[in-house]
Amino acid sequence: MSLSSKHLLGLRNTPREDIELIIDTAKTFREVLERPIKKVPTLTGKTIVNLFFENSTRTRISFELAQKRLSADTINFSISTSSTKKGETFKDTVKNIEAMKIDMIVVRHQSAGVPDFLTRISNANIINAGDGRHEHPTQALLDFFSIEEKLGKLSGKNVCIVGDVSHSRVALSNIFGLQTLGANVSVCGPATMIPRNIEKLGVKIYQKVEDAIRENDVLNVLRIQLEREAGGAIPNVNEYHKYFGITRERLEKYNPEIVILHPGPINRGVEITSEVADGPYQLILEQVTNGVAIRMAILYLLGTLPN
Repeated sequence: MSLSSKHLLGLRNTPREDIELIIDTAKTFREVLERPIKKVPTLTGKTIVNLFFENSTRTRISFELAQKRLSADTINFSISTSSTKKGETFKDTVKNIEAMKIDMIVVRHQSAGVPDFLTRISNANIINAGDGRHEHPTQALLDFFSIEEKLGKLSGKNVCIVGDVSHSRVALSNIFGLQTLGANVSVCGPATMIPRNIEKLGVKIYQKVEDAIRENDVLNVLRIQLEREAGGAIPNVNEYHKYFGITRERLEKYNPEIVILHPGPINRGVEITSEVADGPYQLILEQVTNGVAIRMAILYLLGTLPN
């Protein structure tokens, strides 16, 4: 089997078969990561560029590690030392990189739509590592993988995305992909952090976090993205934590069986307490490990597509 597209730009129109193929392939690579020798020769001879125009820790390291585990040649693009600082256009930067005969581009950019634009000016496989407030498909896919490892197939499961939904690209990818896999999706947070008309996507809205905890199998907890001016949507972080913070007391009272995800970085004491972030409810570090396996799966599936 192979993917239906030569790119991974988002999950809005990604078929269920593609998502399931990525997750199934990631299971194999998860086993590889447990071996003493974690490297396979699958993408020997392939050259992959990590084109990151935004800061990143987990996603960038995860992609780079996945590429090295597959024996690909990896190039990391640094905007601070690039010719864009001299006035070179984004298009010219990409065309010059492509002239060096690269095979794939992993791109993160502050502007929505950049990965799609790349498909029009490049012949390489394009993987979206997060574009503005649009989508972050690989994060959502590792979330699905982590949930399925813990709870089994997602069909029929109730998953609530809690927090700063308006500024989150993780939220949109999760909504689209979870619904494709048959899960029931909801959101919870201050009204100022919930996009208008989001219910038109088939999403339930919770006003109280206690109700969200009680009625769901999984909470995917998002941080308040102060770098995207999210701080203006709430009086202060203490007020947010008082009404929407995920605490051990709330979990024990309303649903002690619930599973907690968090894409990171964590704002401890704001959207989630340390007791929860480090406790038995969470799969946060499992998400990080599964992120490498998911990205290995995507790179492998795109890198071995017939020309």
